[in-house]
Amino acid sequence: MESLLAPQLPAATPATSGPISSFIRFTVFGGGVGLLSSGAVALLAGLMPWAVANAVITVASTVLCTELHARLTFKKGRSAGWREHWQSGGSAIAAYLTTCVAMFALHLLQSSPGVLTEQIVYLGASALAGTGRFLFLRLLVFGADRKRAQAPTQRVTLLQMQETSGLATLLAAA
Repeated sequence: MESLLAPQLPAATPATSGPISSFIRFTVFGGGVGLLSSGAVALLAGLMPWAVANAVITVASTVLCTELHARLTFKKGRSAGWREHWQSGGSAIAAYLTTCVAMFALHLLQSSPGVLTEQIVYLGASALAGTGRFLFLRLLVFGADRKRAQAPTQRVTLLQMQETSGLATLLAAA
């Protein structure tokens, strides 16, 4: 039989981990895929225009990263849904435009930059866009579920606390 005077309230379990550990995982997974993507863009650019190669690789890497981020970075415990894929895709468009603008600016400044210079500019632009994507994904895409999931738990906990304190007051008065 449970004690009425000292009820056990359910422990709150965080839906995701803290921002620093999430950012580290985001950097590892996103950065790893970004490095692979950088090489893939360079290889595909020999077969098609650079912007098209960048678009193809951006789509493929976004799908892969969204799954990694849902399962591992933001610890959703499940695969990303269609909503998360579409929202992540929207943020990938901004990343795509950032890398395209950076490469366009590089070619305006240097008519024939070397592969190493192109890779440095591409990866730098990707890192800048990635930081923006982390904030977007954490706060709006995967964070929205966390806020919805926590709200009912907090209401139940407050209700339980009110019932418990009322019962304790009645028992103390008796």
